[in-house]
Amino acid sequence: MDTLVDHGGGLVEALNARVYGNGNKTLVLSHGFGSDQLVWFHLIPYLACYFKVVVFDLAFSASVSPKLYNPERYSKFDAYADDLLCLLDQLKVETTFYVGHSMSAMIGCIAATKRPQLFEHLVLLGGSPRYLNEQGYNGGLEISDIETTFNQINHNFSKWVQNFSRSAIGVNDTTATTEFKYSLGRMTPEIALDVAKAVFLSDLRWLLPKVQVPCTIIQSQKDFVVPESVAFYMKRELGCSAKVELLPTEGHFPQLTAYHLLLDVLKAVLPIPG
Repeated sequence: MDTLVDHGGGLVEALNARVYGNGNKTLVLSHGFGSDQLVWFHLIPYLACYFKVVVFDLAFSASVSPKLYNPERYSKFDAYADDLLCLLDQLKVETTFYVGHSMSAMIGCIAATKRPQLFEHLVLLGGSPRYLNEQGYNGGLEISDIETTFNQINHNFSKWVQNFSRSAIGVNDTTATTEFKYSLGRMTPEIALDVAKAVFLSDLRWLLPKVQVPCTIIQSQKDFVVPESVAFYMKRELGCSAKVELLPTEGHFPQLTAYHLLLDVLKAVLPIPG
């Protein structure tokens, strides 16, 4: 099996990286589980007026060759963080702002602990360091919920894609649901199950105090995947200056369903001329 580690200078091509805009500063947009770089299409035209906007596909994406997906390597988020750092090196990015959605929020945190000088600000959109509940911590999901998810992916993938897409979008938005369902459904069930296990069984709470890059945590007020309390937990535990911005909307994909609200927050957080 080929791996992205072996790809050397071909990482930009392997992950379908694209750069939009001609700004002096770089902004990386990194998608989450089940989606791909197209999830940012509402935001790119505006952001590209002020930044060099870098988008790419994570290794599990159906747009990336499945030969490059190594289940053992990508069982931990560190592999995705290493891909991110190598990609930015190959693009000759010296400093960047970073927006990471869902699992990419924690991928960005890992990368920032390895190379803090590379990141000027982290925007953590719908991120979570742990999805499972335990005593004293509300992650949003019980182990029975996660086991049911794994079983559905394994035994009736198409039905799970349909149900999970509706729940994750969280609002009555047929276009957004269809877009997410399409990208999620393009994954193979085997890779989808591997990534779901890596995400929903992860526990990266220990990492938060090690993050020394300023952070903005953006969270929908009601999110099927990540409860509001997680955003404030992250704010307390991060080892840096951090603030929480709650969007008056529902669902895990505000970049698809409430992008005007998300852009309003990004305008205040990023160095965009008023």
